[in-house]
Amino acid sequence: MSVPQSIIQVNPHAEPIIRKIGMEQTPVIIIDDFALDITGIKSFAFESEEFTSVERGQSMYPGVRVKLPKGYVVDVLAPLQGLLRQTYKLPAPLQMKPRLYVYSLVSTQPQDLSLLQRMPHFDTVRPYYFAALHYLNDGPYGDTAFFRHKPTGYERITASREQGYYQSAKQFVRDYGEPPQEYCVTSTEHFECYDKIEYKKNRLVLYPGNLLHSILINTDTDIDPNPQTGRLTANIFLEFC
Repeated sequence: MSVPQSIIQVNPHAEPIIRKIGMEQTPVIIIDDFALDITGIKSFAFESEEFTSVERGQSMYPGVRVKLPKGYVVDVLAPLQGLLRQTYKLPAPLQMKPRLYVYSLVSTQPQDLSLLQRMPHFDTVRPYYFAALHYLNDGPYGDTAFFRHKPTGYERITASREQGYYQSAKQFVRDYGEPPQEYCVTSTEHFECYDKIEYKKNRLVLYPGNLLHSILINTDTDIDPNPQTGRLTANIFLEFC
């Protein structure tokens, strides 16, 4: 089995910051100046001609994606495994497995958003599933925000909360109508934006996939499928199982 080509070098002097967010005090990991040089990983995106739209029903992401180089995934995850285990008190026998690794670019205009894309979302209810988000291009671009579902008070949607959350959210829409045909970028009567992570080039953010979250899309700058000028991120979804 061949070893994936190394794409980046993780900055050995980068210091993780653990921020506990919301009423539930969920840890979110923020690492600035994560890589010594991101030229290589950006170049792969610039040269790619295979960005494709995300099919509805497969993801809430409002844009186009293409696979990341495997070498990058190996380089990123190797030094993070111990940090994730310690921060989230993960059971020792569980093994880390990448589930999805893609470049992402926002490309969907507000008028084309589905109902669920106009609301904060969560990736999964599985307890040991995490998202790693690496901001690559120069900003300013929209931040990553975390939301609380006002009727239930939920910030994380676990397996035990999932049915109640969906029932409550559906009832809210029946009672008060669908959200406007636009991106959710602030608190509403349905969801409260209680924290956000600012977009910053070469910042890596890690958070549990069951947190309700959304991009605070700036329609003037963020909706751009060109990897050289758009809100280019490298997204790795991983699970300990």
